[in-house]
Amino acid sequence: MRSAQSGDARAYSLLLAELLPMLRRVVGHKWKNANTVEDIVQEILLSVHAVRHTYDSSRPFMPWLMTIANRRIADAARYHAGRAAHETTVDVMPETFSGDQPKSTQDLNETHDLLRQALSILPESQREAIELMKLKELTLAETAKVTGKSIASLKVSVHRAIKAMRAHLERK
Repeated sequence: MRSAQSGDARAYSLLLAELLPMLRRVVGHKWKNANTVEDIVQEILLSVHAVRHTYDSSRPFMPWLMTIANRRIADAARYHAGRAAHETTVDVMPETFSGDQPKSTQDLNETHDLLRQALSILPESQREAIELMKLKELTLAETAKVTGKSIASLKVSVHRAIKAMRAHLERK
């Protein structure tokens, strides 16, 4: 690492090559999934590269490296624990509607009629915001130019419109 810090690219390349199997073993003791092990090892190597200037050559190298490795392992554990807390595994993906056939033309027409009816109950400003942003697919900035309203006002209008339409449709 001392040579690498002084600009010896060959020494740095050799150092990383020598670290790779050792880091795989260290991470492999905590993680069994090969892809996860490889991801964590890559994160460690990226961290080493990013902070290599902080290594004090008068001190031992391995404690410095293992501190980085342990922090990246902990980061991965937090990341995976967070994902697991918010994810649910399912054997079969749920369908949006029952039956093997797609919605019929009649079903689609009924859906369109319900949506038109829900749209018609909205105040003019909310209806205009929904029509421009959701039906004509304009951006917030484009809709603001057309209507003369602020972006914040449009966000509120769309939120309230969707809430009102949802409530209307739930009553139907």
